[in-house]
Amino acid sequence: MKFFVDTADTQAISELNDLGMVDGVTTNPSLILKSGRDILEVTKEICGIVSGPVSAEVVALEAEAMIAEGRKLAEIAENITVKLPLTWDGLKACKVLSGEGKMVNVTLCFSANQALLAAKAGATFISPFIGRLDDINLDGMDLIQDIRTVYDNYGFETEILAASIRSVNHVQEAALIGADVMTAPPEVIRKLATHPLTDKGLEQFMADWAKTGQKIL
Repeated sequence: MKFFVDTADTQAISELNDLGMVDGVTTNPSLILKSGRDILEVTKEICGIVSGPVSAEVVALEAEAMIAEGRKLAEIAENITVKLPLTWDGLKACKVLSGEGKMVNVTLCFSANQALLAAKAGATFISPFIGRLDDINLDGMDLIQDIRTVYDNYGFETEILAASIRSVNHVQEAALIGADVMTAPPEVIRKLATHPLTDKGLEQFMADWAKTGQKIL
């Protein structure tokens, strides 16, 4: 499974990238707002940190304007992925931009039917939102499973990018189902390394080591 980090915080991206935990980055207007920086400036900086795909989202609502914005964003760096909403206009823009050889991430997906349309329009990635489905008492993992089945049935190459991940359980379940990519905030990725039994075991080891009176260095 590829790990994308869902943030526009360049310091957090750099720290995780140095550990080899970043295969790409996803951003959106909300994350750009949180960063307090210019979208073109911060996106260019992120593209210089990571070699993998960096999703930059359009803000237009009509296809022609989406295409124009997508082309502008794609000029930032070779690893830009143009992020488009899963609307009819978004699908039109996806068809054009993917036809031009640009990577496209179709976002805000909440059904397997939507994912099927995105794949047929040439999307590089489809981003089903797990957490937001959980918020309305639906199981977001059911959507990941449905899309995996549909794509496998017909050999679509569009990668399933599990998004709106809010817990380590989300990561594990998406990996077990077979999502190609997951994107999560830096704090969720860091939590993947933690376990209470690891902490307890380390505490015991250190207590026993202290009793030996020895040093390694």
